[in-house]
Amino acid sequence: MTQGAGQEPVERTATLRDFRVPPYAQTPAPPAAPHPGSVVPGDEPEGYTPTARDLPVINRGDTLQVQAVPDPRPAMDQGLGPLYVVGDVHGYLDELREALMAQGLIDAEGAWAAGNARLWFLGDFTDRGPDGIGVIDLVMRLSAEAAAAGGYCKALMGNHELLLIGAKRFADTPVNSGAGTATFQAAWLLNGGQKTDMERLQDVHLQWMSRLDAVVEEDGHLLMHSDTTAYLDYGSTIEDVNETVHAILTRNDADECWDLFRKLTRRFAFRDEGGSQAVQELMAAYGGQRIVHGHSPIPYLLGEVGSEDGEDSTGPVVDGPHVYASGLAIAMDGGVTMAGKLLVVRLPLHD
Repeated sequence: MTQGAGQEPVERTATLRDFRVPPYAQTPAPPAAPHPGSVVPGDEPEGYTPTARDLPVINRGDTLQVQAVPDPRPAMDQGLGPLYVVGDVHGYLDELREALMAQGLIDAEGAWAAGNARLWFLGDFTDRGPDGIGVIDLVMRLSAEAAAAGGYCKALMGNHELLLIGAKRFADTPVNSGAGTATFQAAWLLNGGQKTDMERLQDVHLQWMSRLDAVVEEDGHLLMHSDTTAYLDYGSTIEDVNETVHAILTRNDADECWDLFRKLTRRFAFRDEGGSQAVQELMAAYGGQRIVHGHSPIPYLLGEVGSEDGEDSTGPVVDGPHVYASGLAIAMDGGVTMAGKLLVVRLPLHD
């Protein structure tokens, strides 16, 4: 596996030690009988990382993993090229370049090569991987190059953007976490914050991240980072949500920013019973016929993950997005931090 430029080799395994699900990130779900020997929710030790035995295996008839075969129909908007989306990158710059080049979006030198194509990143550019700032620099450059070519390259706000902004702005300032005292700095480090990213972080990166939208709708696809209904807490329209998020970041209040981070770190709202209803609730407010999101790695959504003793995952290899919630949701986080795949696909899916 290639690594970010100028970085030491980083060994990735199929375990979940680098992917913690803190209490503030969990979406309540109906209780289920624990597997023999599993950890009962609420009894986890501090810093507990769930393993395969503690996560339900979801094998419902309305879930499937599909190959990313683009639908041959033209884009709905006249004069605009095909629509692509990118899942969570988490600092894996070389993997991102390879995936973009495989789709013909950039050339061998890393320059925009897709004319009037449209490209949306679903957030989480930094943390866990070796070169988060390099990823942001690439996305910012491609945004300018795509616009000059008649297309565009845009990005959404992920919870790790909020985390990095908070760690830089507030550092060790105590915040009310809802479960005691916490700090952005501690949460950032716990969730894979890289000191080299913080050292290279500049005002231009902070300004760019702070202006990202949280939700957009493109060609009937409702794009958002997190698989949560918490977006509804910030507005009844897409415009309201984005304006509210921008206003919170502008006010620069640590507790308010923490609450936003905490809510957008929730996950799995679309996965279990009632998942399709949650998707429909969001689409009723914001439009679209399908939700496309990142945030929750596909191996997590399938309940098939690695073990803590370093053995390889027994789950299926992720080679495409995961369609679930009665076909209404598309998950795009291929689990690049878990020896998975960084996904770049063209929409709509031909499934």
